[in-house]
Amino acid sequence: MTTTDPAEAPAVRVRLDLAYDGSEFAGWAAQPGLRTVQGVLEDALTTVLRLPAPARLTVAGRTDAGVHARGQVAHVDVPAAAWAAVPGRSDRGPGEALVARLAGVLGRGGSPRGASDVVVRRAVEAPVGFDARFAAVWRRYAYRIADDVARRDPLRRHDVLWHNRPLDVAAMDAAAQQLLGEHDFAAYCKPREGATTIRTLLDLRWRRLPGGAPDAGLVVAEVRADAFCHSMVRALVGASLAVGEGRRPVGWPARVLAAGVRDAAVTVAPAHGLTLEEVAYPADHELAARARQARARRVLPENGARPRVLP
Repeated sequence: MTTTDPAEAPAVRVRLDLAYDGSEFAGWAAQPGLRTVQGVLEDALTTVLRLPAPARLTVAGRTDAGVHARGQVAHVDVPAAAWAAVPGRSDRGPGEALVARLAGVLGRGGSPRGASDVVVRRAVEAPVGFDARFAAVWRRYAYRIADDVARRDPLRRHDVLWHNRPLDVAAMDAAAQQLLGEHDFAAYCKPREGATTIRTLLDLRWRRLPGGAPDAGLVVAEVRADAFCHSMVRALVGASLAVGEGRRPVGWPARVLAAGVRDAAVTVAPAHGLTLEEVAYPADHELAARARQARARRVLPENGARPRVLP
């Protein structure tokens, strides 16, 4: 009698679209002895799918402790037999059944009853070439601030920063426009050995949202880039706040960027005001090529040359 090694069994790559309240998590990444989004979700997947080994998730963007997500994306490789078995005797498809069963596991013991601070909204078999991290073309975050006591909503205290001074939003936005494009954002990142800090900042705009909007009256930054390095968004917000308070001129954040080193005057903004809103991917036939491109190490162009990548 022969046995099949589970590692050699046919696998299905499953895309998960999820959301979470980061308040009670020590960030996304699994850490021994700490409650993390990855740890909680991998445990739930292992239980629901009855896997012989723990599930292993790959995520579009690792979030820090306290940061929230509405549009996070991850993938997990599941044995084909386990995927096919998810519906059991029901007439639901595997994805629909997995979402429902995960809701039951994640909401177990929740308060209010059945509630959870992490929700898987969709599970589908991923197209060929899909990689939640490397195939993404951009990530979009929002940072929300209430700079007026009248705009402080206690029901939103976990995802909106309460700021004690009124902000000059026009000055903040003018400063932000000087940071757009491909740059080495070392001045706004916590360094990680072996990781590049070159990023393309596609959008960074500050607005005070008008009446009738869901966040009416709040000062909101929308930040979009091909990728972000560690603490980059919160450092950009911190520099913007210095401008909005009048402590620094409009051109200061750009000068910090050009200097290329961390500036002690740039305060990293609190985590709870930040939410990952959306991750975008190319058309299915472009997924594999995008993943290869993203894995390449980038270097900045010299003398106006086109951007280069290194294998």
